[in-house]
Amino acid sequence: MKVKEAEAVLVRYARLADAGAIAAITAEYAREGIMLERTAENVIENIRNFFVAEHEGDIIGCCAIAFYNTKLAEIRSVAVLGQYKRKGTGRTLVRKAEEILKEEGVVEVFVLTLNPAFFGSLGYTEIKKEYFPQKIWRDCTHCPKLMACDEIAMVKQL
Repeated sequence: MKVKEAEAVLVRYARLADAGAIAAITAEYAREGIMLERTAENVIENIRNFFVAEHEGDIIGCCAIAFYNTKLAEIRSVAVLGQYKRKGTGRTLVRKAEEILKEEGVVEVFVLTLNPAFFGSLGYTEIKKEYFPQKIWRDCTHCPKLMACDEIAMVKQL
């Protein structure tokens, strides 16, 4: 069944039982070269940082947050199953993540994306990746795209 509007989707913190679904959704994007795959084990290790979009009991999307310090965080792994795209689910996931980050006192959030139009519509602006050396040292040094990164860094003040 198709989602008619974003309100039909429940966005909540992920549970351990959601790890397989999250891994499967990110694997679809990884096969297309859009994001790095998240294994079920990696998701389990980071489960408290994931959110899921649920529709009629099925996990149809996910996103995660990563904290770099008390004022800076990243939104990552934003993914929605193909048949549920362009229905507001991704937007709802990002807004939920931003809401939680604001509650935590984060004032600046960034993304690395291949879809700058989506994040631009949510108020993010392009910035050089070098602005986030924390990200580069923590994650990028292990990325297979390190020497040929095609992602665009974008930032938003919360």
